[in-house]
Amino acid sequence: MTALASAAVAAPASAAEAPVVVPLQGLEPAIPMDAPTVASGVPLPAPGGHTGFHPGHSGALSDVNVPHVPLSSTLPGTVVDAPLPEVIDGSEPGKALFTSPRSPLKAATPGATVGNPVGMPSADRFGMPELSAPNVGVLAPALNGVLEPQLGLAAPTV
Repeated sequence: MTALASAAVAAPASAAEAPVVVPLQGLEPAIPMDAPTVASGVPLPAPGGHTGFHPGHSGALSDVNVPHVPLSSTLPGTVVDAPLPEVIDGSEPGKALFTSPRSPLKAATPGATVGNPVGMPSADRFGMPELSAPNVGVLAPALNGVLEPQLGLAAPTV
């Protein structure tokens, strides 16, 4: 049972996305061409288990930590398809096409660590622990992902 629970924490659920299509058809009376099409999505990040506590400590008690919380998601594919205006009378208009494929995204929330002010018991102090100023640190957030957008012009096929 414990192994199944730890496996569920280690492997977050697959990331999902909410599709978004921007309705631009209302622009057609105001512009002299068909309205562009914009389709994308909103990533829905899935939180995973924390990345672990600070690996070592020098005191009798462990350091107090606020660990990183990993988030994983997928940047959705985006398509912007805009017809180009007719430049020469009687010619077929082309299209401007911007695409960005789906790509994985991994992030981690900020964290913090506070060193323990209580040290190990000392024989010089008759078994009493040494006290020191706590060491305070901030664990920086992280964001990893790759964007590969493509922009192109498409001429009409004859």
